[in-house]
Amino acid sequence: MKTGSSPLPGRVAMVVGAIGLVAFCGSPSLGQTARPRAVVGAYYFDGWAGQHRLAETEAWAKEAPTHLTKRMLDEFPEREPLWGWRDDRREVMERQIDLAAEHGIAFFAFCWYWHPTPEAIRDDPKHTGLNLFLQAKNADRMKFCLLVANHAGFLIGGAENWKRAAETWMPYWTDKRHVTVDGKPLVIIFNPADGHRAGLAALQAAARKAGLPGVAVAACGRGDSKEGYTHRTHYNIVPGYADGSHERSYAELVAAHQKAWSGSREQPYIPEVTAGWDKRPWEGPLGLNQKPGWYFPDRTPAAFGQFVQSALDWMDRHPDQTTKERLLLIYAWNEFGEGGYVAPTRGDPRGRYLQALQSVVLGVQGAR
Repeated sequence: MKTGSSPLPGRVAMVVGAIGLVAFCGSPSLGQTARPRAVVGAYYFDGWAGQHRLAETEAWAKEAPTHLTKRMLDEFPEREPLWGWRDDRREVMERQIDLAAEHGIAFFAFCWYWHPTPEAIRDDPKHTGLNLFLQAKNADRMKFCLLVANHAGFLIGGAENWKRAAETWMPYWTDKRHVTVDGKPLVIIFNPADGHRAGLAALQAAARKAGLPGVAVAACGRGDSKEGYTHRTHYNIVPGYADGSHERSYAELVAAHQKAWSGSREQPYIPEVTAGWDKRPWEGPLGLNQKPGWYFPDRTPAAFGQFVQSALDWMDRHPDQTTKERLLLIYAWNEFGEGGYVAPTRGDPRGRYLQALQSVVLGVQGAR
C-alpha cells in the first residue's frame, strides 16, 4: 500500500490484455450457487489510477497510473493485470466484480485515505476504485468496507477529525452493500494506536446517532479493546520488511501469519491470508525509493490454497476466537507493486490463484 527505457505497454498492452481477458472470461461461472465456507474479503488498493508523478519528465510515464514504476515495467511485466495497468474505467471494475464474485470473494475492503478537506478526499485518485464500485451495474454481487490507511501523510488526528471522518463514511455505513459484523458496519484501521479512544468513541456516537447499533472497529495488528477496538486482524505480516534484499520462502510468510491468529470472545480475530510479498518494483531509485527488504518469490497457487485452507481450519477449531460471520481477509486483490495479488495477470492469465481460492472456499474446481 502506497502512495534502456521501456515504454508503457499502451495500446499494445490493451489489445493483449483484452484478448487474455476474453479468454479468461470464457471460463464457466462455477461455484456461484455453492455455499461458501467463509465470507471472504480482498483488500483493494487503487494505485492504478490518476496521473503518474513522473508524467511531465519521463516519456514512459505519460499514460502511467500513479504507482507504476520503471522497474515494474522492466523487470516485472508479468504483473500487469489482464485489463492493463489502468483500472479507472467502470467496465474494468465491473469485470473485477464478476471475477471476484465467481471465485468466492464476497467483498472488497477498499484502502481509504484521510485528507483535511472534503475536496481532497473526493479528488484522491486512490479512491477511484471505491467510487467505481459504487457506480457499477453489478455491484450488488458483492459487498464492501473500508481499510482506513492512516499511515504517514494520512493520519487522522484528534477526536474532531474522527468525527468528521465518520460523517464522510456515513453514506457507506448505511449502504445495504456494506459489510456488517453483528449488524454493525465494519471499519478496519491500518495503523491502530493508543490515544484513539476519544476518536473511536466519536465513531460509535456518530453511528448510534444515525440509527446504527454502533461500529465494528478492527485493528490491524495490536489494538487494545479499552481504546475502542472491537476486533483485530492484519493487512499483512512481513518479516524483514526493510532488512535488505534477501530471497526467502513463502512458507515463512505463511508461518508468520499462522502464529498471529488469535482472538477472544471479547475481541474476535479476523484471519488474514497473504497471497505473496515481493516489493522489489518499489525499491530503489527506479522504483518508489523504498528500502530493500525480504521477498518471497516462490509462491504458488497450490501453496496459497493450502494457506487459505489452514485459515478455515483455524476458524473451525476456534469458533470462539473469530467472528460468527466467519470473515476471512485476503491480501490482496491487486497489490501488484508489493507482490500480493490474486487478480489475473499476464503471468497468470487463467487466474490460478482465483481458482485455488474458489476450490477451497466454494468446494468446486475451476477451469484448468
